[in-house]
Amino acid sequence: MNFKDYIRVIPDFPQPGIRFKDITTLLKDAEAYRKAVETIADQVRHLNVDLIAGPEARGFVVGAPLALMLGVGFVPIRKSGKLPGETVETSYDLEYGSDKLAIHKDAIKPGQRVLVADDLLATGGTIATTVKLVRMLGGEVAGAAFLIELGYLNGREKLEGLDVYSLITY
Repeated sequence: MNFKDYIRVIPDFPQPGIRFKDITTLLKDAEAYRKAVETIADQVRHLNVDLIAGPEARGFVVGAPLALMLGVGFVPIRKSGKLPGETVETSYDLEYGSDKLAIHKDAIKPGQRVLVADDLLATGGTIATTVKLVRMLGGEVAGAAFLIELGYLNGREKLEGLDVYSLITY
């Protein structure tokens, strides 16, 4: 299956010059969505992870079904103030400003093997922050998995030392 056939490219969104990779066209096709998650699961199964951690919001649509397929739990990474329990937070830089991500303090036990998953690897800032949160709780980051990687933005550089698995690369 050529997964690129299921990705809609929208020119000039969210600003001129950007060619936005829209995964909603893949997600709405049950067979393509299932096959995409199965393929990623096959790529990472050998890592023998205990948990999948995914940042909101589209990390949930990749990470949660991947966790189910691998028979492991899912840990949501949310923006500051969105989780109800006691959290650990860290900030990260955006193009214009900064933001914070949070994780429940009891989400990961020291030594658990965690795969971080998201829809897209672009500059790597969000996933590097997710990795940092997992490590703050004592988790061992086993790798990172994505539906799409924008190779020309060099996001892998922020994930130095991690195995990175991408279904589609542009």
